[in-house]
Amino acid sequence: MPISRKFFVCILLAFFVSGCSGMSTRQKNAAAGAAIGGVAGAVLTGGSSVGTVGGAAIGGIIGHGVDKIGK
Repeated sequence: MPISRKFFVCILLAFFVSGCSGMSTRQKNAAAGAAIGGVAGAVLTGGSSVGTVGGAAIGGIIGHGVDKIGK
């Protein structure tokens, strides 16, 4: 049974997020926002690569700005 593409992406995401220990809070928020935005963009556009990349970009920008809201 071949590994599905979504499973492979989830494994890669977990691998890359585990290396965030040296990142600032703002960088962690941007990375989390990009990951969530990428998944949301893929779901909303039916797996379109443009939707996935666009969602990741928008999510990263929002995640980066979240730190500014609390201050």
